[in-house]
Amino acid sequence: MSSEPKSLTEDAWEKLFEKYDILHQIDVNGEFRISAAQIKEFREPRLMAKFDHTINLPKIFADNHLAILPITRGDYVISHFDAYHKFESQNNPITRVSLPNYIQSLNTNNIPSETIALNCAVAAGIISQFLNDEALVATVSGRMGSGSFDFNINDLNTHTPREVSVNNSQIEIDAAYEGINGLAIFEAKRDISEDFLVRQLYYPFRVWRNRVTKQVRPIFLVYSNGIYRLYEYSFSDPNNYNSIVLVNQKNYSIEDTTIEITDIQSVLGNSKVEDEPQIPFPQADSFERVINICELLDGKELTRNDITEKYAFDARQTDYYTDAARYLNLLERRKDGRTTIYTLSETGKNILSLSYKQRQLAFCKLILSHRAFADTLRKYFECGSMPTTSDIIQIMKNANLYSVESRSTFNRRSSTIKGWINWILGLINTE
Repeated sequence: MSSEPKSLTEDAWEKLFEKYDILHQIDVNGEFRISAAQIKEFREPRLMAKFDHTINLPKIFADNHLAILPITRGDYVISHFDAYHKFESQNNPITRVSLPNYIQSLNTNNIPSETIALNCAVAAGIISQFLNDEALVATVSGRMGSGSFDFNINDLNTHTPREVSVNNSQIEIDAAYEGINGLAIFEAKRDISEDFLVRQLYYPFRVWRNRVTKQVRPIFLVYSNGIYRLYEYSFSDPNNYNSIVLVNQKNYSIEDTTIEITDIQSVLGNSKVEDEPQIPFPQADSFERVINICELLDGKELTRNDITEKYAFDARQTDYYTDAARYLNLLERRKDGRTTIYTLSETGKNILSLSYKQRQLAFCKLILSHRAFADTLRKYFECGSMPTTSDIIQIMKNANLYSVESRSTFNRRSSTIKGWINWILGLINTE
């Protein structure tokens, strides 16, 4: 797939595991405590102990079902922790809201950071509507000490609770809004993922549960492609890290999300089929994540390792999704020595600057300028259902695809066609 070397983080952790015989120590003691000073022998600790999603875990962690948690300002514990939680289904409808007319400094087509996403959500009334509280005030945020607390967390090997003691670890809160009856603590992200590190909600929850008498409400906000997805969780047993329960989930948009079937049919009818590029035909089933990787590159350039280490992609997915975006002329790739660097193309920049509806239709136009996708969607409209895998493979064989030859490759790539066509059809929302 790629000739690039393993990441600096992967390499450093392998050396640490070897030097301190960490796997053996965990086998004997159930855990291994490691200091920031020990980690720093090989790499900066802040780059070595932040894995927001399971997919970000170094291979030696993933292969051995391990996770790492901070326990003091300069110490961590590694064990078979059940540290992550999968996001629940996001099939709820999108609620339309709007910014007040007097707001001029927020551009809903340009949300470059989690902070701006939160500010837009507040200004549009999303936060107060979601929390059902009109008396909200922004309060604590940023980095702070955790104080002391103990908790139980499931051990994936023994299937029994393991006790962890925290003493003045550093926590970070993206935003907190306090109302009459509750304090809502927010973790905000701009990258789409399947799961998240529960610690991001649990540590702040434990800290502020001991400091206020009112209810503490942990909230996860994910912003991507004009949609604000909010998840409110609770911990049914405050002393149990794994007692996390979804309380409420809603989706919001500040822009008009109404797209009718005639809009899609018009794009299909007017799309001009282009010659296939000499780029691998996509193997990237989630078109939302193709969009998301473009958003993450908006206004910056990132190396392959940057994308893999900072966001919810492993190395293989980074290759698949950047290739998919390049296939649509949304990204450009260049080499600096052995380092691969990605930037947003002019086409990508122009599309991301559009309003929600026009942006989605522009993405549809790019997809449907490729014959395999356009013919599959035409067949869907003719039959009223998704074509079979065999039908899609035949469509692909008629489309003169670049470097797709074996039956197994056709089969794998057909799932991308299904995924992208389902994304197009899922845009239809007549409110």
